[in-house]
Amino acid sequence: MTKKQSASSVRDKQTAKSGKHISDEDIDFSDIPESTDEELKHAKRVGRPNSDNPKQLIAIRIDPSLLNKIKKMAKRKKKGYQTLIHELLEEASHVVEGPT
Repeated sequence: MTKKQSASSVRDKQTAKSGKHISDEDIDFSDIPESTDEELKHAKRVGRPNSDNPKQLIAIRIDPSLLNKIKKMAKRKKKGYQTLIHELLEEASHVVEGPT
């Protein structure tokens, strides 16, 4: 049984196939204004910060109702739901293994 592709993913693949690669030198940036010193002073770095102990990215499937409960619990505790899931799994691993 083949997996049915969504219309958007089919469209994205068609666009990617038909699109020509443009080198950085060939991109016209003339309509983008230069950033002012004031703008740069208030700029914030985006992206993941460097870490001595980075987490590994995984993908899991969770029942939507369970995920909603976890998100609500995380909101009450004023933390991200992924952080809460990490903490819950860490607690559960101590129960299984015992204290380290």
